[in-house]
Amino acid sequence: MKRAFAAIIAGLVAALSPTLAAAQMPPTADEIAGYSGLFAAAHSGDVAAIGKLAAAGGAIEKRDINGRTPLHVAAHARQREAMQALVRLGADPRALDAQRYDAVTIAAVADDVVTLRVALAIGGDPKAITSPYDGTALIAAAHLGHDEIVKVLIDAGAPLDHVNNLGWTALIESVILGDGGSRHQRTASHLVAAGARRDLGDRNGMTPIELARQRGYDAMVRILSRRE
Repeated sequence: MKRAFAAIIAGLVAALSPTLAAAQMPPTADEIAGYSGLFAAAHSGDVAAIGKLAAAGGAIEKRDINGRTPLHVAAHARQREAMQALVRLGADPRALDAQRYDAVTIAAVADDVVTLRVALAIGGDPKAITSPYDGTALIAAAHLGHDEIVKVLIDAGAPLDHVNNLGWTALIESVILGDGGSRHQRTASHLVAAGARRDLGDRNGMTPIELARQRGYDAMVRILSRRE
């Protein structure tokens, strides 16, 4: 029975992994080359130009072909002063792009702690439900093993036990979509220390520790076995 469950999980992860990896779409080189106005200024981090364009009536909340605002573009480009300037001028710090990603999740997926802190400071919501998977920035970061990001989001009040539309929590994703290595171990440690529920299972009722045992992640099993 355990082997059957393991095969099912492995097949599901193999099928989903390319989709998950490609879910967030930063601007392509062609898109960047075609940017003008506030989009170009946001991407280059030209704060002075952002101010002038906004004063001249530039639409702070204008969207590109993929539903990104200039703030999203600045977040992807790690232009933190541009992010701050855009919000001062009225940009929505919680805006979602066409795939339902916000600046907080963009920074989390990019493993960019500095940009994440800025996204939170300007009003980004660590509790927001984002992405096509009805997830959170915390789940995305746990999936990728971005352990420092996970700690920052936990400290900011991100929901520990949110279940996305795949039936997975951040703790489950740290196991099932992780590689069992040091960063995913630290991710799981942060979640466990913060009180993430270890008894919540996936759609097959498999808990994080059972999933870790199936995958042979002994270090993860030890972390998930810790007493309160």
